[in-house]
Amino acid sequence: MTTKRGLITDSFKVVKKSRKGGKREKSPTPPPSPQKEADSIQEEEQEKLRQFDLDWRFGPCTGISRLQRWERAKLHGLNPPEEIRDLLLQTPADSHYNLSLWNEYPL
Repeated sequence: MTTKRGLITDSFKVVKKSRKGGKREKSPTPPPSPQKEADSIQEEEQEKLRQFDLDWRFGPCTGISRLQRWERAKLHGLNPPEEIRDLLLQTPADSHYNLSLWNEYPL
């Protein structure tokens, strides 16, 4: 007859360590910082501009700025979104806003 063996954990004593500070109270989460909010707004704006770049209805976008493309689309009656024009006019010196996705590619 064989004897039944127990589990290896049966031979060790269970030791639970106590926390030094006892139970911790949860602190309320801080409100989002203005920097994070500004970053998320900027990311949303960049995504809208990317979608404008990828929309073939407004013509090709290589070799010209986004504003030039928007104006060309308006001239040809393609009804580009006014929101894009407003974004581009708010930041006239920022190349991240004014240049299309393919601005670094040679013609």
